[in-house]
Amino acid sequence: QLQLVESGGGLVQPGGSLRLSCVVSRGTLDYYSVGWFRQAPGKEREGVSCINYHSHEKHYADSVKGRFTISADNANDTVYLLLNSLRPEDTAIYYCAADRNPNPAICLARLANGPFQFRGRGTQVTVSS
Repeated sequence: QLQLVESGGGLVQPGGSLRLSCVVSRGTLDYYSVGWFRQAPGKEREGVSCINYHSHEKHYADSVKGRFTISADNANDTVYLLLNSLRPEDTAIYYCAADRNPNPAICLARLANGPFQFRGRGTQVTVSS
């Protein structure tokens, strides 16, 4: 069973930046995409971004395109999400997840609507002045 552990969340002012990290262990990521989804109180789960762990092909939700950047450090089994130009509506718990599908566009849809195979416990991101 894959284990995913997120870190890097916090409180930031509008316009600020954060970098989230997701360390993956206890398994191999062959044929997987890894990504991030977020859940805010009273809102539906939203897929944010996915990356094919080997090709590094990426896909983003329209709401974060141009502001967030996903990347993978294969040597250290870590996936990052850089959040720039943060807005109050980005406030949510951000979860790292792995989907046994190499297509990051399909991964993104599955992170929003299911099913996917593994997820972490999440890290809180709060954007407020």
